[in-house]
Amino acid sequence: MPVRARNFHLHLVSDSTGETVTSVARACLVQFEGVFATEHVWSLIRTPTQIDKVSEAIEVNRGPVLYTLVDHELRDRLREHCRRLGLPCVGILDQVMSTLGVHFHSKTAMWPGRQHALDDEYFGRIDAMHYTLAHDDGQSTHDLDEADVILVGPSRTSKTPTCVYLANRGIKAANVPLVPKVPPPDELEDVRRPLIVGLVTDPERLVQIRRNRLHLLQQDTETDYTDLEQVQEEMQNARRLYARNRWPSIDVTRRSIEETAAAILQMLDRRRDASGSLRMETA
Repeated sequence: MPVRARNFHLHLVSDSTGETVTSVARACLVQFEGVFATEHVWSLIRTPTQIDKVSEAIEVNRGPVLYTLVDHELRDRLREHCRRLGLPCVGILDQVMSTLGVHFHSKTAMWPGRQHALDDEYFGRIDAMHYTLAHDDGQSTHDLDEADVILVGPSRTSKTPTCVYLANRGIKAANVPLVPKVPPPDELEDVRRPLIVGLVTDPERLVQIRRNRLHLLQQDTETDYTDLEQVQEEMQNARRLYARNRWPSIDVTRRSIEETAAAILQMLDRRRDASGSLRMETA
């Protein structure tokens, strides 16, 4: 029996950018079949006046409220208003912060948006993003050895979005496309520092992705680029290249960008752990 669709309002209140509360809300919502939320995102809420305006909007479009607010006065003000309206009001970080505070025997700094402070980590992410954009799709191969990760794979195997996602985590990620009958750049086999990861996918799925791409560009969709036999050969050649160079590979057929990036980050961690152990043994 099909699930009846339900629509409701969801208010996401944050004293920072709203990224955290929005991500948590969406991760939870996808678990409810047939439920569709109209999101009202209230970011950079840091004064009682702003909270009162948000409260007025919640009263107009009633629905659950999720928040990330570190100021106790603002939190109490919002919770009290929701209590009067009979609406759930949940601080998604409250339990985590309380538990960590007990464990660390420490109080929180009560600094809104602290995770977005302009520190070394922030500028490291900016630097990684600049590097990644400058080394997209085989550009600037002369300094590939400065990368943390190099992704290699046939066209439309999610190399670019995965690299951008990694760059946002502070990882310098370059990508090199594998083009039929064109050898990879010599610089790729000369690098020593980066982790090189090959991407593969199901040929039939790749054909469909390529056809959709060409259709959007209003180009001919029946070419060698979308011929199944040609694509199967591309994938076989890619696998042989990875095996010959002993590069680890990831099948992205049923993986999201986030899942692929998570697998790469795990590889990086294992590599760093192994390097640390080696240094300790030779010290």
